[in-house]
Amino acid sequence: MGKVMAVCISPRKGTEKKNVHCAEFVEDFGIRGDAHAGKWHRQVSLLSLERIEEFRARGAKVEYGAFGENLVVSGYDFKTLPIGTRFRCGEVVLELTQVGKECHKGCAIFQTMGDCIMPREGVFCRVLAGGQIKEGNEFYIDEG
Repeated sequence: MGKVMAVCISPRKGTEKKNVHCAEFVEDFGIRGDAHAGKWHRQVSLLSLERIEEFRARGAKVEYGAFGENLVVSGYDFKTLPIGTRFRCGEVVLELTQVGKECHKGCAIFQTMGDCIMPREGVFCRVLAGGQIKEGNEFYIDEG
């Protein structure tokens, strides 16, 4: 079991997301109010708390949402999970659709640190069932 540590959104693509602590997840769309919501395979992005903490230990001063992640979750190494893995958080069901991504050029974190973890540690999901997710919620791999 994992735990939701932050729920982040941004109104525009290419900007840091801000922790809003609670958000509505809309089936086959994403998070209400987030720039990345839409009818595609990368509706919600997830990043492991443990990978963020490792990056911070190297001297990075990054807040939740700095990598463009929607959910920060403790307890899972997301990049090791297969495509198709389903997660449940309350009524919300997410399906893993992509591991990693190509980083856009000029990322502020990469410019400062010479590295960015989102391209190799972040994962993307689509929303199979909607509902609300808030900080502190339990987050599970849905075994069916």
